[in-house]
Amino acid sequence: MRSLTALAALVTLGSMAGSGQTAEWHQWRGPNRDGKSAETGLLKSWPAAGPPLAWHTIGAGVGYSSFSSANGRLYTLGDRGETGFVIALDAATGKGLWATPNGPSYYNSYGSGQRGTPTIDGDRLYALSATGDLACLDAATGRVIWRKDLVRDYRASVPEWGYSESPLIVGDRVIVHAGGPNASIVAMNKLTGAPLWSSESDRAAYSSGVIARVGEVTQAIYFSDRRTLGVDVRDGRLLWSYDRASNNTANIATPVVSGTRVLVSSEYGTGAGLLELSSSGAREVYFTRSMRNHYSSSVLVGDYLYGFSDAILTAMRFADGTVAWQNRSVGKGSLIYADDRLYLYSEDGVVGLAEPAPEAYREQGRFRLPGDNPPTWAPNPIITNGKLILRNQDDVYAYDVRTTRSN
Repeated sequence: MRSLTALAALVTLGSMAGSGQTAEWHQWRGPNRDGKSAETGLLKSWPAAGPPLAWHTIGAGVGYSSFSSANGRLYTLGDRGETGFVIALDAATGKGLWATPNGPSYYNSYGSGQRGTPTIDGDRLYALSATGDLACLDAATGRVIWRKDLVRDYRASVPEWGYSESPLIVGDRVIVHAGGPNASIVAMNKLTGAPLWSSESDRAAYSSGVIARVGEVTQAIYFSDRRTLGVDVRDGRLLWSYDRASNNTANIATPVVSGTRVLVSSEYGTGAGLLELSSSGAREVYFTRSMRNHYSSSVLVGDYLYGFSDAILTAMRFADGTVAWQNRSVGKGSLIYADDRLYLYSEDGVVGLAEPAPEAYREQGRFRLPGDNPPTWAPNPIITNGKLILRNQDDVYAYDVRTTRSN
């Protein structure tokens, strides 16, 4: 067995971006799971009708999964009939490339379909279905390399609204929130699926894991059904836990990490807590009810956090929780950041562009998706190769948001 020192070296090399993929949107919330794109040369304002539509396609299936992208392909999850699929599209045209079955369809009275986002690592793709099927696929062809059933293998139960997680790749391992007894957080060898460790007994919630480097230790941070917890990625050892920002209904938002600080937030009347991490645990810096993330996650730009506190877009100083402004903006939704702009996507199909300015809310354009849209709960649009990718169930839209375009 590898020594912990050797594992630490692997973790350091691959901690945030898999196999050196730092520019493309190859996982949930972008290269560093923080909702920020590295792309530049994007429009600073939009015409009245919005940016030009590059393409529109159908075939994403039923569900609320977002997209990841790499090597000219888009990846998502969706239900077609009685089966859940991992789906690949051509990023330039929207044409379907392949669709691989991965478990049964998921039905729920609040909205059926898949929830998680695939994670791309080199030539492989990792996807977790709403019913707990974890698959490793060949990213080019969709061929299944290995598959695990979290419910069967870890005696877990499907969360009330389905597994919604996007697998976390750290060094030589894939880490997921299975939610089983003595197997809440589990790590497997990313090449073979062989189990490496399992930790704690919390049930899975609806948030995806992130990592933080604290001293010599890389921590995987998860928001479970009852608390936020940090574990050592080498062996799963519990390092700290914090329950003040948790609620008893649904913990959904992805924690926001900045250095050794992490902010965790939830709705249902709860709020947000900022923690300072150390080798000895975690200390609460402050708790506020002014940032209550429901199904979307906040983005940290400079010194300010921008996010939807329930339905109100809020700018809040990260260091102390002071609110700079609040605005109803496009309505309740989700957001990402790219090239000095916030991209806003409401559950009513309204898309907005705004400045990340702590002085005031400054909108630089908006438009509405065509058609009579059901709630657009697919959290987080993505930016890839100058295109803004938006999903509303089976429909996928790509808008050209570059300042210059090739003919």
